[in-house]
Parts: sequence; structure tokens; C-alpha cells
Amino acid sequence: MRFMVIVKANKDSEAGVLPKQQLLTEMGKFNEELVKAGVMLAGEGLQPSSKGKRVRFSGKKRSVIDGPFTETKELIAGFWLWQVRSMEEAVEWVKRCPNPFEVECEIEIRQVFEAEDFGPELTPELRKQEERQRKLVAERK
Repeated sequence: MRFMVIVKANKDSEAGVLPKQQLLTEMGKFNEELVKAGVMLAGEGLQPSSKGKRVRFSGKKRSVIDGPFTETKELIAGFWLWQVRSMEEAVEWVKRCPNPFEVECEIEIRQVFEAEDFGPELTPELRKQEERQRKLVAERK
């Protein structure tokens, strides 16, 4: 199973405060453990929302909203993509993670949909299309 592990933003991450060397070292060690265990597929920190944009969809209309976005607790500061056997295993890994900030924070864990989760709505043609797209992405790496 794949899981997205989401580090929630806070006022410091939104202000662009960068982590100290000690935290970078601790996170580097943790990421190394994830890689050696075959868990980590990807992981990145994100720039503050002041450097981001949102696109709002309303029917066929699209409108662009410039950051920063006001609700810090709803924003993402970084993420990992992990391959583990269960939600419980993902939780155990998160419990081992260094605190991403020097203050109280949250890390959210969300399971990624797999093709079989969509049942018959994902027709054989759509499955082949998805497989082609994944293959092209993998080839570009």
C-alpha cells in the first residue's frame, strides 16, 4: 500500500523559516532509514504558500488565487510518499520521525488510491491508459 505522509505547515514554515542544521541532520538520518527499509518512494519540503497559487474550478470557469493562504493549519509544509504494508506500519514510522518543527505540530497520513480501488468504473481501456502514463513517467526519471 502507498501512503502520503503530510507534514502540516505552521506560522514559521509559512514565514519561510528554514530548519536548523540539527533538524536537517536528524531528518537525513530518518530518511536514510526509510530508504534502506524500502519504504520511501519520494519526499520533499515545500516553499511557503506565499510563493504558491490555487486554481479554483467553478463549472468551466477557472480563476487563479495568489498565495499566501490564510488558514495555516490547512496547509502543507512537506510530504513523503511511502510504500508500506498497512496504515499501522505507516503510523509506526511516523512515530519514529523527528519533530519537523521546534513546536507542536501534526503529520497526517493518507492512503493513496490504487487502480483496483475504482472497481468496474476503471475500464480496461482506462487501466491501459494509466499504465502507459506511469511507464512514461518512470522512463523520464
